[in-house]
Amino acid sequence: MSARRKSESKHIAWAIVLLTLAVVLVGTAFADKKKSATSDGPALKPGDQRTVAYFDISKIVWPNPPAIARIKFIDLFTGEKIDPAKFDKSKEKPKQKWMDRLAGAQPVQEKQIKDLPFQLIRPYGVAADSKGRIYAADQGVSAVFIFNPETKEVQLIGNGKQANFGAISGVALDDNDTLFVTDTKLHRVDVFKPETHQLDTAFGGDILSDPASIAIDTENRLIYVVDTQSDVVDVFDADSYKFLRKIGTPGKKHTLSAPGTFSLPVGVAVDSDGNVYVTDTFNDRVEIFDADGQFISMFGKNGDGPGYFERPKGIAVDCDGHIWVADAAQDRVKVFDKEGRLLIYFGQHGEYPGRFMGVYGLAIDKFNRVLTTEIYPGRVQVFRYTTDTEFEAEKKHREDEAAKKNTAERTQKPATSATTTNAAPSSVAPVEPAKSSAGK
Repeated sequence: MSARRKSESKHIAWAIVLLTLAVVLVGTAFADKKKSATSDGPALKPGDQRTVAYFDISKIVWPNPPAIARIKFIDLFTGEKIDPAKFDKSKEKPKQKWMDRLAGAQPVQEKQIKDLPFQLIRPYGVAADSKGRIYAADQGVSAVFIFNPETKEVQLIGNGKQANFGAISGVALDDNDTLFVTDTKLHRVDVFKPETHQLDTAFGGDILSDPASIAIDTENRLIYVVDTQSDVVDVFDADSYKFLRKIGTPGKKHTLSAPGTFSLPVGVAVDSDGNVYVTDTFNDRVEIFDADGQFISMFGKNGDGPGYFERPKGIAVDCDGHIWVADAAQDRVKVFDKEGRLLIYFGQHGEYPGRFMGVYGLAIDKFNRVLTTEIYPGRVQVFRYTTDTEFEAEKKHREDEAAKKNTAERTQKPATSATTTNAAPSSVAPVEPAKSSAGK
């Protein structure tokens, strides 16, 4: 019995030693972790890792190197600048004193709420003026955000200040930087003066039912407004704002699918020849008309591949005549030629730059910047389109450099055959949907 007790006592002693050692080791590890977090910065929680950029955003391009990039990610905007100092709780008083309350002093918390910067919530239409400033109509904030990409300054045309908005949707600017904003709730188009952004006039109240996107033909002096619920595009004179005609057939409750008709259209764009491009959203296609409103052609059909559409919305035409379409369901931007052949696409569902969550608005400015809006994260993304002329210049530069390299190698090693190089494609080549790899 005595031997058994001695054995048990011995086991208990060893257990105490091992437990003490484990506690020491855990404490040391915790101290090292805390020390590391203090010296190298606070340790990131798994959910916070998305706030840190682990890649160079300048390398977000399509197609991937070594091909010549045709689309480059430039920047994104989410709203007014946030000043972290306004949220520094170390400067707050833990509790407002009764004397402060009696004197009517404003609590610190109320001051912070009042000074909160406006952020994008649900932006739809997007456009740019002659100076490169970006305009985004945010229906959630009920304001038009004006972003200056150079200074990062943000201005607002707000409801109850410069104007009274109901539910704004589309934006466009003419060649004089006059701003046009569609209002789906008030059934009209508001017109704002350049620079001052003061309300000048409004039109369309007796014609429009649910105005969405808007586009301006500065050459033919025409304004195109998509009336989504009426299944038409209304055409106005760009100088007098007088109603001229309709494109499409109203009153059929979104049941038409014949060429030249629409089912809940959303986007509209105009090219340099005055041709009009409309996203026929519920028919999953793009329709093209001439400046007189006559139907020319159409392309697209429903499908989940890159060459198909699932609720196309925003649309724009670049300086080379390529047609850019924002596919809201697929969260992709797709580029086509006028025959409807897919040239390239980019984007996929996600929050990182170059990806989209509810992509909606689309515009291309005179600087060849591609502007997009998203209605779920509430942001504007900016890309740069490499034109055909720029592409050919870069292609020639690469070919010249390759030729110089080959000449140098032949001079140094006469017996060695010249190195052959594969030339880049001379233009944006059509992409087969099943083989496309953009957006990865």
